[in-house]
Amino acid sequence: MAGYSAWNEESARSIIASLAHLEGATLPMLHALQDEFGYVSPQAVPLIAEALNLSRAEVHGAITFYHDFRTAPPPGRVIKLCRAEACQSLGCEAVVAELEREHGITVDGAPVGDAVVETVYCLGNCALGPSALVDGELIGRVDAARIAGLCQHGKAHS
Repeated sequence: MAGYSAWNEESARSIIASLAHLEGATLPMLHALQDEFGYVSPQAVPLIAEALNLSRAEVHGAITFYHDFRTAPPPGRVIKLCRAEACQSLGCEAVVAELEREHGITVDGAPVGDAVVETVYCLGNCALGPSALVDGELIGRVDAARIAGLCQHGKAHS
């Protein structure tokens, strides 16, 4: 997992402690942990609960309510495919259907190799939809073949 540290309880405790003073610190803590480790380890739940005097259920509820949080290490590549209205009008749902039918890739499903395709709603590239975000690069006018190639770790730009 390039760019992320391996899960480490001591580092997690330090991150949690550095944010415990904030009002509504749960979400900043979860984001900081995910930014550091690539996911929010279930081992962090009791640490956050203790630091904020919350129940474990309350912390777990925050993690599961917000779809952006992962509870397991992410795959090697996350491809975010926009499915908002503008991209829908430019064919993103046909891309989703073709990905599944022709390439066996289910959006918001299981990883394909070490890549996963996830739904997002608006990448701000509406005029050039359907759009995707791959390795931090915004790509316009994507089709199913391009997404499938990116799942095999093709270069995002080409």
